[in-house]
Amino acid sequence: MTAKFFIPSVNLLGQGALDDAIEDIKTLGFERALIVTDKPLVELGLVARVADKLATLGIASRIFDGVQPNPTVANVEAGLALLRGTGDSQDCDFVLSLGGGSPHDCAKGIALVASNGGSIKDYEGLDRSAKPQLPLVAINTTAGTASEMTRFCIITDERRHIKMAIVDKHTTPIISVNDPELMLAKPAALTAATGMDALTHAIEAYVSTAANPITDACAIKAIELIAANLATAVEHGEDIHAREQMAYAQFMAGMAFNNASLGYVHAMAHQLGGFYDLPHGVCNALLLPHVQQYNAEVAAPRLKAVAQALGVDVSLMDDEEGAAAAISAIKRLSVAVHIPENLSLLGVKAEDIPTLATNALKDACGFTNPKQATHEEICRIFANAL
Repeated sequence: MTAKFFIPSVNLLGQGALDDAIEDIKTLGFERALIVTDKPLVELGLVARVADKLATLGIASRIFDGVQPNPTVANVEAGLALLRGTGDSQDCDFVLSLGGGSPHDCAKGIALVASNGGSIKDYEGLDRSAKPQLPLVAINTTAGTASEMTRFCIITDERRHIKMAIVDKHTTPIISVNDPELMLAKPAALTAATGMDALTHAIEAYVSTAANPITDACAIKAIELIAANLATAVEHGEDIHAREQMAYAQFMAGMAFNNASLGYVHAMAHQLGGFYDLPHGVCNALLLPHVQQYNAEVAAPRLKAVAQALGVDVSLMDDEEGAAAAISAIKRLSVAVHIPENLSLLGVKAEDIPTLATNALKDACGFTNPKQATHEEICRIFANAL
């Protein structure tokens, strides 16, 4: 079986990456940017800083700062309207996303529809578009989602109360930027949630049925870096070394899941986000040990390797013991970075579980889970996380 490997053609990582990216943008000949971001980054002055850098190169900017934490169809439509010129103004010729996963995903939706027409709802599923999206430069400010470098785009359909998984090679940005200087002083809770999101990406990719030696190498290294640096980044937000190592970790986790896909953690977390508007990383963190407990029936050897990457001495353990050690290590890390104890604390209700499970089984992320589940089994996993 052949394997395809998707990644942006240019990826800038490390201190000073933002300035290098601006120089790269200059060489591409763009004239009008739509900057897709959120209001907190506008208030911090970061959006103006990027817009000013573009202006020095003669590139004009329009700013769409209406992205919600779980971007919606309406967010995509509002951004698209701003991208398109009115009166004598012209359409923007590229999109620049600035922020974490929400701005990146919203920007992908805008750029994809700008080139292909219709509604973002038309592209739910795998490779539904005919043409590449409008060029997208993704500048990351959190270490977690890896949306700045993946072909995954998650948009909430407000009418159906679900998160749509759009997995499309045409949503891959042309440039990704991970500058740890943009990640300093992020709130501890955000750092923890995005870091556990990255851990989930790496573990789900590693146990995926579509894993290959390249994705394995990326996933294991990402897990090692997260184990070594996430707690420090949470407790000491100004630690530039920890921030940089987490930036590399989330990028490598993105390389892994962008090509090996994911599993039931994400398929289930998407439903919690769409139904209750909950933070994605926290949902992943709470579901991760329970889904891996289910996966241990068929993926114990792989989970033993995860335990080792998390710093556990597995030399005297068999596969089943190693899998149990991995699950315990995941729980310990969640506690160390102050993730809530269970889904009930987030307002998830037992009576909603059957609906959540029905929708989770339709989510494309679950197709590569190492063991395929029944509706009853997905309900049980949700119930165990309450």
